[in-house]
Amino acid sequence: MACEAWSDKVDAYVDGELPASEASALSTHLRKCADCSADALERVQVKRSVAIAGKYYKPNARFRRKIQTLVSTPQRSGTPWAWKILAIPAALILIISLSMTFFVHREKTRRDRVYSELADLHIATLASASPVDVISTDRHTVKPWFEGKIPFSFNLPELQGTDFTLVGGKVSYLAQTPGAQLIYRIRKHEISVFIFQDRGAGTARWASDPSSMLSFTFETWTENGLRYFVVGDVSAQDIDSLSKLLRAAG
Repeated sequence: MACEAWSDKVDAYVDGELPASEASALSTHLRKCADCSADALERVQVKRSVAIAGKYYKPNARFRRKIQTLVSTPQRSGTPWAWKILAIPAALILIISLSMTFFVHREKTRRDRVYSELADLHIATLASASPVDVISTDRHTVKPWFEGKIPFSFNLPELQGTDFTLVGGKVSYLAQTPGAQLIYRIRKHEISVFIFQDRGAGTARWASDPSSMLSFTFETWTENGLRYFVVGDVSAQDIDSLSKLLRAAG
């Protein structure tokens, strides 16, 4: 009966459209039900395959060149000068407007795409029968496990006296780049912390304050050449509290 109650909500969960309370309850169910976990994993994989396929058809610089070609094409001799005077500035305004829109939304689109992929990784981890490869609450056990598996090192915070518990970690991939995924628990909720090498200055403009997308809360920042992402279906206060502990450790 429990599986039947949740079967119609798996798609909404994978897409981040479930309310936080239902998403948390379904996360708990997925950890206990192998059939539903396999179903959720399959849907996440389909979603990621569709997203990857969609990237092949993104608009590119050819559109700008096409507009520029149209603007520079000589007008027929019979075209009135008044039309030329009006058409050329209008085309230039269109190009400038499109360029500004592109630059304004490019980083947001890129950030949202990364957040969506991280949400998929977080969901897939929680739905997996083996969510972590190294299981330990001891940071001195989890951190050394990553040596030789990823091309960087990082520090983990001391959690004594806090509401957070370290569950373990695994190697995860973002844009085919290996990094660390750590799982923390607070009040029966799981939070994923992703750590990757920071490979571009573009991410420096991303807001570091907690932000919501889908049904998850995200926080990100860079430190010592590493890009941190904290993801979970918990409050912004919980995400920020864990992020502060990680910043202090770093």
